[in-house]
Amino acid sequence: MIREDIRNIAIIAHVDHGKTTMVDCLLRQSGVFRANQEVAERVMDSNDLERERGITILSKNTAVTYKDTKINIIDTPGHADFGGEVERVLKMVNGVILVVDAFEGAMPQTKFVLRKALELNLSVIVCVNKIDRPEARPEEVVDEVLELLMDLDASDEQLDCPFIFASAKSGFAVRDLNDERKDMVPLFETILESIPAPEGDPEGPLQMLVSTIDYNEYVGRIGVGKIDRGTLKVNQDVFLVNHHDPSRRQKVRVSKLYEYDGLNKVEVNSASMGSIVALSGIADLHIGDTLCDPDTPEAIPFQKISDPTISMNFIVNDSPLAGQEGKFVTSRHLRERLYRELNTDVSLRVEDTEDTDTFKVSGRGELHLSILIETMRREGFEFAVSKAEVIYKYDERNKQLEPMEIAYVDVPEEFAGTVIQKLSLRKGELQGMSKASDGSTRLEFSIPSRGLIGFRNDFMTDTKGSGVINTEFDGYGPYKGDLAYRSQGSLIAFESGEAVPYGLFNAQDRGTLFIGPGTKVYSGMIIGQSPKAEDIELNVCKTKHLTNTRASGSDEALKLTPPKVLSLEQALEFIDTDELLEVTPESLRIRKKILDPTMRKRAMIRNKQKG
Repeated sequence: MIREDIRNIAIIAHVDHGKTTMVDCLLRQSGVFRANQEVAERVMDSNDLERERGITILSKNTAVTYKDTKINIIDTPGHADFGGEVERVLKMVNGVILVVDAFEGAMPQTKFVLRKALELNLSVIVCVNKIDRPEARPEEVVDEVLELLMDLDASDEQLDCPFIFASAKSGFAVRDLNDERKDMVPLFETILESIPAPEGDPEGPLQMLVSTIDYNEYVGRIGVGKIDRGTLKVNQDVFLVNHHDPSRRQKVRVSKLYEYDGLNKVEVNSASMGSIVALSGIADLHIGDTLCDPDTPEAIPFQKISDPTISMNFIVNDSPLAGQEGKFVTSRHLRERLYRELNTDVSLRVEDTEDTDTFKVSGRGELHLSILIETMRREGFEFAVSKAEVIYKYDERNKQLEPMEIAYVDVPEEFAGTVIQKLSLRKGELQGMSKASDGSTRLEFSIPSRGLIGFRNDFMTDTKGSGVINTEFDGYGPYKGDLAYRSQGSLIAFESGEAVPYGLFNAQDRGTLFIGPGTKVYSGMIIGQSPKAEDIELNVCKTKHLTNTRASGSDEALKLTPPKVLSLEQALEFIDTDELLEVTPESLRIRKKILDPTMRKRAMIRNKQKG
């Protein structure tokens, strides 16, 4: 049976091509909001970090009604680090809207998300967005997308997909560029015509795959998925099975059931085949679990969640300034919070280590882990983190393998040589070079994931902020050999106290400072970057001796260069393997792992002898 009253779609795209704004527009024009209701821009990006950074981190469900048909819409992340989210939610839908910027055209992440959709044989609607941009080139973008579809071996039906031209910001969509531009009706109509309605047996035994997990302090874990077969009711006894874990057979009961309506979850007593639902009451629920009829325990095949490729240690803060700014500072606080994150983020791994104050946290990339660090910091946690390191594997011949990436770099032509040189030093191999649509040079590199750790900071400096880099995980390859992360050393505070202008004035000639006057420092804290390879120790708390001829007021005449204040991402990229980043709700401080200078020198000598 086909349920014509439902369509299930996901909106997929490269980062910043307008997915979330598109969902906003569909919500507004379907009458979800009252005429006088104040609604924030990008209403689906509900968490503060998503709003500030303008990126979607977690996939989110919503639903609109058009001509008596319920359209369930899933807004997905476009960033490579959150690709795990995209892979999972596509199992819930019958089709996708691929949003492509009318100026930028098909980008690396467009290829990644489209490949996932084609592999699952989903119907595609291509929406060329931002056609009202002055430099828009919609016809050329259509050709680029068709080329991409052919490169990805799309079927004849998929190549014959409809193209829609739109501006989500201005609130219109058209089938032809010459049509009148007034509202989103052409897109709604295309969804009804081109996206297949869910098909299955509403009378058969229940079968539902859990594709995402939400978490709520009051009801615990909430499973979200599409009912593939049968009907699910509140208080129904169901069986929990898993395709990848045959031993998982558990009898459970559904205590609450919800469907989506606009931005809200609405409680319902039952839902049948084709509906996307959320359910609670099952404590030990995981992504990939199938809820089924106890008499017919059949698991739905499910793509395994990709393994993490990068890890860092989260450590209880033990610096001389520890505990002064954070609310949650103990190992118990840190452990509870990290394990709680696993309730919603299934791409994350948390492991205890031999040291009770240290936890190994693994994720899909630097951004993935930095979002977690920033979230915890805002919640009042204080801790330290080590430099990100890649996770190695070994093949059957015990040869070391490491995660590889394809890096797509768009830079103005004059910077191409510098970027090629820098990436080559980081074991990158140039795979291709072409002209991008805006006249810049597009470089394609195969590079180990560790070669990209700490690269973005240098890259933005080298390209004067005009370069764009996108990466895509490319499996594991043979270990490429040792590489140095940083060619420059650190400026290290020699004693504890408060930085004063006189001390900083003398220090600024030795390199780039990260701190200004009045900053609390301690011995072993990093206060800047040295232009030379070795570390330099400085005393920035040193005041000028008073004499009969000089007054201390002459300090005011000293000209200080403004310090370079590092963001969280920049600090994570800057730290070396013998350093830590101290994270508190108010401060980011970089420090040496070993604070005592004598002990540090001894450790360096030991490491050289080992090496």
